[in-house]
Amino acid sequence: MSELILEVQHLSKTFGKNEVLKDIDFSVRKGDVTSIIGASGSGKSTLLRCINMLEIPTSGTILYHGEDINKMKGGAPAYRTHVGMVFQSFNLFNNMTVLKNCMIGQQSVLKKSKAEAKELALFYLEKVGMAPYVNAKPKQLSGGQKQRAAIARALAMKPDILLFDEPTSALDPEMVGEVLSVMRDLANTGMTMLVVTHEMAFAKDVSNHVVYMNNGVICEEGSPQEIFENPQKQETIDFLTRFRK
Repeated sequence: MSELILEVQHLSKTFGKNEVLKDIDFSVRKGDVTSIIGASGSGKSTLLRCINMLEIPTSGTILYHGEDINKMKGGAPAYRTHVGMVFQSFNLFNNMTVLKNCMIGQQSVLKKSKAEAKELALFYLEKVGMAPYVNAKPKQLSGGQKQRAAIARALAMKPDILLFDEPTSALDPEMVGEVLSVMRDLANTGMTMLVVTHEMAFAKDVSNHVVYMNNGVICEEGSPQEIFENPQKQETIDFLTRFRK
């Protein structure tokens, strides 16, 4: 059994009177590629944002290597250095080059030297096929190129786990493939990934674990084969049937 990286226990999140997440329990092991699927509004992105402490859970516990993240030395900022995030809308700094975007976090958060940060940034930009664009500004890039730069930026922080929040939903259809290809390659290297996605082929072919969420709860989870070929809950069957239409 591989090493347990994250454990989410009885996690709930309420906005005003709206309970968006209800008593969520699940875990992530080293090397897992977990896809979180479900209809819009089912709480998938909120769960990811709670895991990365961009939203503070209303109740429940998140353990990182067995330690409550609220009790970690350095708190949420220290924890977040181990948990990378790739956003739907890229979140690149528009006034910086691609290279600088991949260096700044390393220098300001990890306190790496400029030379070390540059070397690592160039390595990961090469890895995602963005080496020719290191001096470009985000406005000069396509959506697919921006997202690949954002993935390189997250990787340069050497995270233990990488969270993806619908990384292809803001892209034109012809650019989706290039980003999914990078993500497939990462999965093949053993990168631990937690992916909120509407790309069912990715969830089915690349993940080793699939979580189906509905109305703020985990309705069903299991291997891709279990979820896609033999779902147990009627809600899962209905969702997948809608998706196939």
